[in-house]
Order: sequence, then structure tokens, then C-alpha cells
Amino acid sequence: MQTMAQLLASKDAHIWSTSQDTTVFDALRLMADRDIGSLVVMEQGRPVGIVSERDYTRKVILKGRSSHYTPVSTIMTTTFVVAQPETVVDACMTLMTGQRTRHVLVMEDDDLLGVVSIGDLIKATIEEQQFTITQLEQYIHS
Repeated sequence: MQTMAQLLASKDAHIWSTSQDTTVFDALRLMADRDIGSLVVMEQGRPVGIVSERDYTRKVILKGRSSHYTPVSTIMTTTFVVAQPETVVDACMTLMTGQRTRHVLVMEDDDLLGVVSIGDLIKATIEEQQFTITQLEQYIHS
């Protein structure tokens, strides 16, 4: 089973982030430009939250706020899920399901190593299952 460290090594290593005082509009523009669904909110080199398109829909649009004037700090989620580099995909998926979140910060001590989405975990699971199927087919046919 693949670990978070291995999964991060196989994907784009860049961590897209913003600060608490960035407007929601600017954060959304960055997400759209990079084709991502969330940003880590950083202050003094440490994650303090995560802001997602879902936060925008529920905390800006539905509340009648303006994305041009609302700071990210108003809508960001401050209780984020953290996994260690050695956490395996299944354990991380269980963690995400239990916490009802779509993104996990992979951290070692106080260092943010990367962000893993539910899509990343599903892709890793499918790849592992496909590998197992291929191995079993080769075993059967040999």
C-alpha cells in the first residue's frame, strides 16, 4: 500500500497557498488558474486553514457576501485534517471519510510537505487494484 510520501512524490510537488487577508475573489482566481479546488492558508510559514470552492459557495454566495471584499479568513476552514508521510492510502481515506473532508495536509513535525485530495487517493487505489489484477492474471496464465 502506497504511503502519503510516495503519493506526493508521484504528483506535482507545488503547494498552492494564500494568506488570510487575500480576498476570496483573488483566491478563487488562483484556484481557477491552477485548476485546483482548494488552497492552504498560510501565516508565517505555517498552515492556519484551508479554503475551498465549497467554502465559497456556502459562506459567500449563500450568505450574500461579496467575494471582492471578503477576506479568506472569513470563510476558511481552520480545523483541517493532517496525515503523516508514512500514513498509507487506506488509512488516509478512512481519516478523510470520518472527518468528512476532501483534502488532507501531509505534515512532518511543523513542515507542510503537501496536500492530498480525495481524488489523489482514489487514483492511487485504482492503480493499486489494477496492478493486483494484472499480477493475478499473470499468475493464472503462467
